[in-house]
Amino acid sequence: MTEKKNLTTSFGIPVDDNQNSLTAGDRGPVLVQDFHLLEKLAHFNRERIPERVVHAKGAGAHGYFELTADVSQWTKAKFLEAAGKRTPVFVRFSTVGGEKGSADTARDPRGFAVKFYTEEGNYDLVGNNTPTFFIRDPLKFPDLVHSQKRNPQTNCKDANAVWDFFSLSPESLHQVTILYSDRGTPKSYRHMNGYGSHTFQWINAEGQSFWVKYHFKTNQGIKNFTREEANRMAGDNPDYATQDLFEAIASDNYPSWTVRMQIMPVAEAAAYRFDPFDLTKVWSHKDYPLIEIGRLVLDRNPENYFAEVEQAAFSPSNVVPGISFSPDKMLQGRLFAYPDAHRYRLGGNYGSLPINCPHATKAANYQRDGAMRFDENGGSSVNYEPNSFGGPTESPEYKEPPLALSGRAERRSFERNDRDFLQAGELYRVLTEEQKARLADNIVDSMKPVKREIQLRQISHFYKADPDYGDRVAQGLGIDIQKELPELG
Repeated sequence: MTEKKNLTTSFGIPVDDNQNSLTAGDRGPVLVQDFHLLEKLAHFNRERIPERVVHAKGAGAHGYFELTADVSQWTKAKFLEAAGKRTPVFVRFSTVGGEKGSADTARDPRGFAVKFYTEEGNYDLVGNNTPTFFIRDPLKFPDLVHSQKRNPQTNCKDANAVWDFFSLSPESLHQVTILYSDRGTPKSYRHMNGYGSHTFQWINAEGQSFWVKYHFKTNQGIKNFTREEANRMAGDNPDYATQDLFEAIASDNYPSWTVRMQIMPVAEAAAYRFDPFDLTKVWSHKDYPLIEIGRLVLDRNPENYFAEVEQAAFSPSNVVPGISFSPDKMLQGRLFAYPDAHRYRLGGNYGSLPINCPHATKAANYQRDGAMRFDENGGSSVNYEPNSFGGPTESPEYKEPPLALSGRAERRSFERNDRDFLQAGELYRVLTEEQKARLADNIVDSMKPVKREIQLRQISHFYKADPDYGDRVAQGLGIDIQKELPELG
């Protein structure tokens, strides 16, 4: 029989009555001295922290990453040092554009964030279920998100804003094609791939660097909803993917992904046919085949959603020795934006929360004080550096090799040319006839309420990717390309 626990306040004071407020007589007013009532109401008022601006609604689980290949020729990261080694992880999946109460089945990219609890500190790989993104410059990111959110006057989603931004940002076409294909509405978090999306850097023990891309291939098989199925499920069970993940793990049906890498020698980047750091592009698998290195398994559900999923904070700036960054502009912007968002949302000491703090090692630094400092706050140890009292010191052996950079410091735009449409066209042409039809139908359904001038501008992008692509969307919208876009005819 479980031992009975006494109910207490947050400060351990026993509560004698949790059903009745302290009042002046049976019908009298409530007394201010009822500290238990005031604490209970005050805490209730503060139970909601600011939701994430993006990736607001998510689900998560614990598990492990197991290395299955020798990758020491490319990286010296300790959690990647020997085949068979397992590293605990926490993974958070999410929709991107919707609010916390939005439907799991919305047409939207899906976040795919992995926190590796390594012996050298936490490594966060913060990606999506797509290998590309809509933009390649972080200066445009707030505008992209605003266009996908609610209209500032009507507070409704605004198709004109969505397609106006897309049509004025031709580099988005590759990601738009993915989003409006079958992959835009994955059936569950278990039935989709994950990608690091950005180009990252691996560094080996000899100081040699390699550019890499991460691919997480689902072992459950790719499964997607059609638009009609996704819309119906949004009404029947808007938490479908969240429930599916939890119930699969609870029934010991552990989801897993095979982890594969693309690896490019640094010397080959300059001559590659696409900018290898452009987030709107992919590397051809023919040029850089996928190399299998391990597997990701999720085998334990959270005990408390708020503590583990809602308070989980991921940042691509969290890397370990042997892994570093690339000149990818979007990645560079995220290195600041993500930890800054967590400091705003969770507070300056968010890294001390159990879900975020390192598990296989202990943080040692001179950061002290601040709101919600709930550990020993450094105790009596020295709080400055350099010092003569045995405080933690630098480790020169972890210094990264220099990365050669050159060029003028200026606001340089990418050249806009047909290269922005090439990979979108290649993707379109590998789709089956049925997949092409659904892609065009999904786009047409979304663009029906959009102003004609925006429709025409966007259709010209589809046409440049592949004439059949443009023709299908134009026909669905009742547009005669010969008359309204004669330059494409």
